[in-house]
Amino acid sequence: MLGEDHSLTKEFPEHLNTITALSKESSEFAARAKQYNAIDKEVRVLELQDAPIDDQSMQQLKVERAELKDWLHKELVSASES
Repeated sequence: MLGEDHSLTKEFPEHLNTITALSKESSEFAARAKQYNAIDKEVRVLELQDAPIDDQSMQQLKVERAELKDWLHKELVSASES
């Protein structure tokens, strides 16, 4: 669905407390979470505006978002298991 919110808290609602804790404890996690949410917002805005950028650029944004999401999820799972 175009314009769908994939922000970190929407994607991982079961990890809300861990997201908050890691954002305070780890500057790297906080920075990557901020970057992920910024890219997600940019993708949503572009989708709602009928993607006024070329397909390759849009695909690159989505790849960056996916890579960040994977890293963030691994950190969340690891922190939840400790």
